[in-house]
Amino acid sequence: MSILIKGATLPDGTTTDLLVEDGTIAQLGAVTTKAEQTIAADGLRLLPGLVDLHTHLREPGREDAETVLTGSRAAAVGGYTAVLAMANTHPVTDTAEAAERVFDLGRQAGLVDVQPVGAVTKGLAGEELAELGLMARSRAKVRVFSDDGKCVHDARVMRRALEYVKAFGGVVSQHSQDPTLAGATACCHEGELSGRLGLPGWPGVAEEVIVARDVMLARHTGSRVHVAHVSTAGSVEVVRWAKAQGIDVTAEVTPHHLLLTTDLLTGYDPTFKVNPPLRPDEDVQALREALADGTIDAVATDHAPHARHDKEHAFVDAAFGMLGLETALPVVTTVMVESGLLDWAGVARVMSANPARIAGLDGEHGRPIAVGEPANLTLVDPAAKVVVDRDASVSLSRNNPWHDRKLTGRVVATLLRGTPTVLEGALA
Repeated sequence: MSILIKGATLPDGTTTDLLVEDGTIAQLGAVTTKAEQTIAADGLRLLPGLVDLHTHLREPGREDAETVLTGSRAAAVGGYTAVLAMANTHPVTDTAEAAERVFDLGRQAGLVDVQPVGAVTKGLAGEELAELGLMARSRAKVRVFSDDGKCVHDARVMRRALEYVKAFGGVVSQHSQDPTLAGATACCHEGELSGRLGLPGWPGVAEEVIVARDVMLARHTGSRVHVAHVSTAGSVEVVRWAKAQGIDVTAEVTPHHLLLTTDLLTGYDPTFKVNPPLRPDEDVQALREALADGTIDAVATDHAPHARHDKEHAFVDAAFGMLGLETALPVVTTVMVESGLLDWAGVARVMSANPARIAGLDGEHGRPIAVGEPANLTLVDPAAKVVVDRDASVSLSRNNPWHDRKLTGRVVATLLRGTPTVLEGALA
């Protein structure tokens, strides 16, 4: 199939036509070749397809909240061409067979490349390493390992994991939360507000001490560590120091930690219960600056769908998590681009190129928009104003923190290897 994208603006500001043939970019410039389909792109931005390092697809085990198919639909509508599916499913993705099952479900859906994340420890129990090598050698070629939802809190186990994945170029993505500082009932940021609301909180230091420990373990082992969903200014400073020391550390931030603050909890709305919790404004500002200056490498959604019966409880008892795939790019546009903190080349870097590199997917995803490269592409209307409607989501779940909020930017089209998955903002 041949597609002509007419008059698009690339991340560097260049305006051009682009011809896609047989899944690759065949021509750039003033294209005169006729194509089977033409997409008018005047005023639109063309980006490499987005890559999400942190997606919860819930299948197997919680298909009432999300499936690989419905999550893939949400990802495509959000402009993604690849997502990493976290391991905290039922059963846990801690074997080669489990990883291959998720991988195959993604291929069957065919809307985005679904790359399974393998568990670090068996059953996410934090005690015995999972089948890291077998998952790496499987058809799924797992390269990222995480017990996300739980912290690998035992330093000895974390050290062994870092040593193991180093052998095949893998990376451990850590959910940084010291369980001795963040108790079992903690449900929000510890501070004046949590005390006033009567909600058990956990302090930012519960995240920061694990980040500090893990970068030191990475230095000791010569391995790679990735810090998931950074949420505090203190964690930013640790990561910045570690990078200055030459330690092989990368970090991600979620869209909700870039915009939402802990004051939203005053209404006890469980939609805003998330792990790590929403933080005060000073942390949010530090995260924005760190993403802009490169201390934080990537934006990752931590898309965490939940069935209504898991979210609609008293705040303390509700499940942690928010939707994020369909709204991530508009949030980044609103927070980072409109403020001048990032240009569109920066958006392509933190939402495509860097995530693909961290995940080991950069042979096909996050590539420059150039002749001969795979046509994994996202076309964005950068000026569109959209009021989010949770009931319009293609996700199975409705725990959407952006409901009724006006955001800037709309995904117009998504192409996976030259095949449209989204056209005119809707599934193709």
